[in-house]
Amino acid sequence: MGRVLGLLALLWIGLMGFIALPLPALAQDAGANTGPSVQPYLDRVAQQVTEFTLDNGLKFIVLERHQAPVVSFMLYANVGAVNEEDGKTGVAHYLEHLAFKGTQRIGTQNYGAEQAVLDRQDRVFDEILAAEKAGNLEEAADLRSRLTDLRAEAAQYVEQNKYGQIVEQAGGVGLNATTGADATRYFYSLPSNKLELWMSLESERFLEPVFREFYEEKDVILEERRMRVDNSPIGKLIEVFLETAFEQHPYRRPIIGYADDLYVATRRDVQTFFDAYYGPSNLVAVVVGDVNPREVQRMARAYFGRFSARSLPATVTVTEPPQTETREFTLTLASQPWYIEGYHRPSLTDPDHATYGMIEALLTSGRTARLYKTLVEDQRLALSVGSVNGFPGDQYPNLLLLYALTAPGTQPDDIAPLIHSELDRLINTPVPEADLERVKTQARAALLRQLSSNAGMASLLAEYEAKTGSWRHVFAELQAIDAVTATDVQRVARTVFRPENRTVGKILPEGGA
Repeated sequence: MGRVLGLLALLWIGLMGFIALPLPALAQDAGANTGPSVQPYLDRVAQQVTEFTLDNGLKFIVLERHQAPVVSFMLYANVGAVNEEDGKTGVAHYLEHLAFKGTQRIGTQNYGAEQAVLDRQDRVFDEILAAEKAGNLEEAADLRSRLTDLRAEAAQYVEQNKYGQIVEQAGGVGLNATTGADATRYFYSLPSNKLELWMSLESERFLEPVFREFYEEKDVILEERRMRVDNSPIGKLIEVFLETAFEQHPYRRPIIGYADDLYVATRRDVQTFFDAYYGPSNLVAVVVGDVNPREVQRMARAYFGRFSARSLPATVTVTEPPQTETREFTLTLASQPWYIEGYHRPSLTDPDHATYGMIEALLTSGRTARLYKTLVEDQRLALSVGSVNGFPGDQYPNLLLLYALTAPGTQPDDIAPLIHSELDRLINTPVPEADLERVKTQARAALLRQLSSNAGMASLLAEYEAKTGSWRHVFAELQAIDAVTATDVQRVARTVFRPENRTVGKILPEGGA
C-alpha cells in the first residue's frame, strides 16, 4: 500500500480516479497572461476556503467545489524520515504501511484473542534478537519457527484488507499513502454523500490503530529495501550520495531506512513513534470537493474531536554546516554509467524558492532545456538528463540535483565539464527574456494543472499549511513565478553553483564495460 518517495518519481499524490475540474478559459492558456488574468480567479478560489481548528489542535482546511459530486481527502502528518532517531530509521515508513491494517473493530474477527497473540509475537521476537546478539544461532532458529507459528495463529483472526474493501465498496478511489523525508500523507476520494464514512474511518484508524501483521510487513519492507536499494544501482548511488552531501542533518539517512534498523524494529518502536508524532496538533486534514463546510466542521468535531490533545513534538534542530569543498565518490557496479551532482540550497520558505524552480527548468525541462540540448542533442554524450529540486525534502535546506545517464562509449567524466559549462553560462550571462518567459509559462501551467484537480488542490493546501505556516501561500505562487527576473536567476546561480558547494557521484560499470 505504501510508497516511499524516490529520486526519479517524486510523487505528490495518486491522481487516478480523481475528477479534474475545469479552470476558466482565461486560465487554460497558462502562458497567455497568467499574472493579471488568472490571479483574480485564484483569489476567488482562496476566498472559498474555510479553515477551523478543533479544541485538540487538529487543523481542517475545506474548499467547496460543486462541479462534480466527489470529494478528495488528505490527512497530512507533519512527520517523516527526518524525524527518526539514529538506529531507528524506517519507522515512519513502517507506520504508513501499518495504518492500513485496521483498528480494534476493523480488520479483525476477535480483537481480544488477536491481541493476546500479537503480544506473544513481540515477546518471541525480543527473544530472537537477544539470542542472535548472544550468538545462540540454534536457539534463534527455534524462536523464529515459533514466531512463524504465532503469525499463522494471528492470521486466523485477520480480515485481510478490510479497510480498503470498505472504501472501495463505497465508491472510493485512489486509496494510498506516501512516506517522505518531511511528511506522511494519507489520501483518497469518495462520492460526496460518503463524507461521514471518511470521517469515521480516518478518525478511527488514528484514534486506536492496531499494528497487526507487523512481522509480515517487516518482510515486505525488507524486500522493498532490497529491490530499491541493495539490488538497485541507482538506489545505492542515491543512498551514498545523501550520506556524502549531508554530514549532520538527518536528510543524510534513507527514507526507507537501513536494513539493520528495519530488521530489529519492533511494534513498540512504531507505537512510540506514533504517540510522539501523530497527535492532532501535528496533523492537517484537507477536504476538497462537493461539501458543505458547516457540515464538515460538525462531523469533524464529532469524530476527530475524540482525539486527546498532545503537545507538539520536538522539531529538527540539527543544522547542516556549510560545505567548504567539493565532495566526490565513485561506485563500481553492474550498471550503465551514471553521473549525478548536487548543490545545497535553502528550504521552501526561502524568498528565492521560485527562482530555483526557474533555474531547474532552464537546465532540464523539456527538449529546449540547456542541458538536454547540449548533452543529448548536440554532443550526444547522454541518453537522458534530469533534475530534482528540493531533495530529499524541502522543509529544511536541501539539494538541487542534476543527473545524466551516459550514452554508449561515454564516461561520467565526459559529462561533468559540459554541465559545468552550462552552469557557468547561467552565472556569467543573463538569461534571454524569451527563455525565461518559456519556463515561467511551463511553471504556471504545471501549477494550474495541479490546482485544477481536487486531489492536487488538497495536496498543495496541506503541504503549504504544514511547511510555510499558511495554505494561503499556495495562491501567491503565480505572483512569485511572475516576479522572477533574469537578474534573480544570475544572482542565485552565483550563490549556489560554486565548486565548494558541489557533491558528485558516479557509477562506473564493472569491468569497464
